[in-house]
Amino acid sequence: MPKYLWQASYTTEGAKGIRQGGGMARRAAVKELIEKAGGKLEALYFAFGKADVIVIADLPDQATAVAVSLAVNATGAAGLKTTVLITPEEVDAAAKKSVDYRPPGS
Repeated sequence: MPKYLWQASYTTEGAKGIRQGGGMARRAAVKELIEKAGGKLEALYFAFGKADVIVIADLPDQATAVAVSLAVNATGAAGLKTTVLITPEEVDAAAKKSVDYRPPGS
């Protein structure tokens, strides 16, 4: 199953929701969302900086990842950035593929 990294930044309303419900409740809600989408939550951490929450999860496919992203972003409580994670084995397989590329200006 493909693995995804989400970085979420809470809006004012989202931060108010965290204050009311707490971190454990938010983790439970994220886990439920991912499992109902056919995936598995690997990790969820709260953080300082641009991202308030970091989530790593497996989902069945990219369409499901987009659906999750759209659902979260549509609430207005958080802005979500999605990154597809690539395993070392996938990088090795890609390195063995041959493609033709012409750099700009040549």
